[in-house]
Amino acid sequence: MIQLHFAPSTAAMVPHILLEEIGVPYERVLVDKHNGGHRTPAYLALNPNGLIPVLVDGDLVLYETAAICLHLSDSNPAAKLMPPMDTRDRAHAYKWLMWLTNTLQATLIVYFYPERWADTGHTEVAEEVQRNAQARVGPLLNQLDAELARHGGPWFMGEHFTLLDAYVFTLCRWTRNFPSAPARDRPHLGPYLRRMLARPSVQRVLANEGLTAPYV
Repeated sequence: MIQLHFAPSTAAMVPHILLEEIGVPYERVLVDKHNGGHRTPAYLALNPNGLIPVLVDGDLVLYETAAICLHLSDSNPAAKLMPPMDTRDRAHAYKWLMWLTNTLQATLIVYFYPERWADTGHTEVAEEVQRNAQARVGPLLNQLDAELARHGGPWFMGEHFTLLDAYVFTLCRWTRNFPSAPARDRPHLGPYLRRMLARPSVQRVLANEGLTAPYV
């Protein structure tokens, strides 16, 4: 059986949603991040970077959220989590997946962990890093909003739900407590996030992870 090593409200929410969408049997394995569960020898044997999530599928062990998403899509083609191969839509899906993980998610990580980019004890530097990171996130959220406006469809790639929707939802959700301009305040992202919240798979994931409002 597939195992998803997760912690609530982390990037593990992305494959968590996909597993619920696909409907295959899987087991959730909670990683107690607050008590260092991601730094134990057992977890580091799965992911030497100590990051969440990890997916175990038989003898296959995967980390990196984007790689896990592509594996779930490729191994469950009936779920149609990616556009058909050798199409422009497929190429754009790859582009957006890499952008989400390498650009938006990376910038959000700087916002949430600014102390990683400052010397120990330099609180004012960490605060400046966080302010600058939030300023960079705003235009990135505007890009997502503009893409939804461009095609006018209900989902990020248009008419069909894809793995990108799970990723966009999760990262936009991380902005819910921003002091200003969270993702939900944008004219197209706001309704889109509400559509995502209405999906049964997302509702199950929020319940599975024990999360409470505000959800986005």
